[in-house]
Amino acid sequence: MKAEEYIKEAIEKVKVKNKGEETFIQAVEEVLTSLTPFIEQNPQYIENNILERIVEPERQIIFKVPWEDDNGKIQVNRGFRVEFNGVLGPYKGGLRFHPSVALDSMKFLSFEQTFKNSLTGLPIGGGKGGSDFNPINKSDREIKRFCESFMNELYRHIGPDKDVPAGDIGVSGKEIGYLFGHYRRLKGAYENGVITGKGFNYGGSRIRPEATGYGVTYFVQEMLKDIGETIVDKKVAVSGYGNVAWGVCKKVTELGGKIVTISEKDGYIYVPEGLTEEQVEYMLYLRSHTELTLKDYADKFNLEYIAGKKPWERKVDIVIPCAIQNELNLDDAKEILANQVKIVCEAANMPCTPEAIELFESNNIPYAPGKAANAGGVAVSALEMSQNSMRYQWTAEEVDAKLHEIMKDIYEKSKEMSEKYNVSLAKGANIAGFKKVADTMIMQGNY
Repeated sequence: MKAEEYIKEAIEKVKVKNKGEETFIQAVEEVLTSLTPFIEQNPQYIENNILERIVEPERQIIFKVPWEDDNGKIQVNRGFRVEFNGVLGPYKGGLRFHPSVALDSMKFLSFEQTFKNSLTGLPIGGGKGGSDFNPINKSDREIKRFCESFMNELYRHIGPDKDVPAGDIGVSGKEIGYLFGHYRRLKGAYENGVITGKGFNYGGSRIRPEATGYGVTYFVQEMLKDIGETIVDKKVAVSGYGNVAWGVCKKVTELGGKIVTISEKDGYIYVPEGLTEEQVEYMLYLRSHTELTLKDYADKFNLEYIAGKKPWERKVDIVIPCAIQNELNLDDAKEILANQVKIVCEAANMPCTPEAIELFESNNIPYAPGKAANAGGVAVSALEMSQNSMRYQWTAEEVDAKLHEIMKDIYEKSKEMSEKYNVSLAKGANIAGFKKVADTMIMQGNY
């Protein structure tokens, strides 16, 4: 069987088995279709039927999460943990508390996480979880009660050598603290390697909150080197204002670039001269006070707020989508192309639609996928696991240096595969991430 036929057949089976799960199917198609030249030269993957095996999660856990609100009423949410692939190490991936959380999104994210974790070179498998619980406008006591109920079920499925969750959208250091504290009480043991993104007082790593954004910035630096440029004085459009966006804003500003936009779903802020360090740090306050909006942020600093539009309409050098999947569509990509943007680098998970990516690549705009560029967060999570195992904590400088090297290595691996198989950087990243997981599956037998 030819590679193209084999890939097409595998995708069709995924569509039949996972009807209605459009985001997961989109992610599978994006990865598998990029593997054609690689599989053509490596028929052992067809012989081992690796594609049909690699797109099937090892375990999908769905559970009820009842909790009591401040009015004494019992509310019910749904919890998820998808343990997608564990051949490289314990399942590793964040927990997301957001109304959009469903089995489809968890499968998509854990599938992507498998290859992202592979690219880091660290011994971690892929997983993802969360709940459709919305922490916005909830009291601390309600969030604590929800986290404890959520952990009442989750604790059965996780462990330092089994599955290691972390934070994600809606799960900050506060939620991690509540989750870990209840896990410790349930287990009667201090297994601080069971969850990452912890406070420094109880085993957390330096620069973990900033890590994803820092890693994205280091990846952008490598992309700029290839076109003979640096980040100094570059205008950067960022979407979102959450943890990832904050890390990007902080590191880009530190390195001499100019963050000219941050956004929310209802509009964006435009700052032609770039955000100041004070304005970047205030993003933390804004994020922790859910009653505030980006418009409140704009009013505080007397900044321009453009309602009902996206930041991609601005003429900038670099575009970094940091918010959520499929936020940047074909129309946005056309604006970016017209503005002669130099680089598009994903910081969120799959924020660009397939049509947008196709436009970037067909017009030779350097484009980096999230699974490669945003791997810094999980990389530092894995470094946190290492520190927990050693009962030791590295300095911020030590962690940052290790992160920088990991991101350079991811870029080099992606570029190497891109050149070897004459494909884009994004496809090269897919091949590099896939190869390590697939080879290990074969090594471990009839898996």
